[in-house]
Amino acid sequence: MDNLLIIIGFILSIVGVVGCIVPGIPGPPLNYAAIILLKIAFPDQVSWIVLILFGIITLAVTILDYAIPMIGGKLFKASRSGIIGSTIGMLIGIFIFPPFGIFIGLVVGAIVGEIISGKTKIQATKTGAGIFVLSIFAMIIKLVVSLIMSLYFLLKMSTALNYQLKIF
Repeated sequence: MDNLLIIIGFILSIVGVVGCIVPGIPGPPLNYAAIILLKIAFPDQVSWIVLILFGIITLAVTILDYAIPMIGGKLFKASRSGIIGSTIGMLIGIFIFPPFGIFIGLVVGAIVGEIISGKTKIQATKTGAGIFVLSIFAMIIKLVVSLIMSLYFLLKMSTALNYQLKIF
């Protein structure tokens, strides 16, 4: 049973890191779930303090992931059309030219949305660039947190498995 939990946790760690780049996959929450599985399988490997700390960090990063683009939209005076355009562009970009299409679609969608709302091309381009930069910033934060949790998982998993092998 413990080995099954570790395998599932390992898969969650990988998918969690990928989820930081691919929209729709919640990266840090999946990495946190992997650490919870490790705690269940090997209670001595993960302290409650670490589990709570990673839980708080996961919650904060998840909230920031949604808040940063909205803050960026307000900061760069994005219209509702620009925000909707960036979201639609990002979703289309996923399918047309993954993974780079996400970023290209985000910018193009924001610019098109801003132009539709009546802004000049220069204003629309500034808004698109601002939303792009802040979206990349949010993605980097998620990726760093997910990588740290994945490395923690791998380190503790290998320690637990090495200890388990020594018993036999």
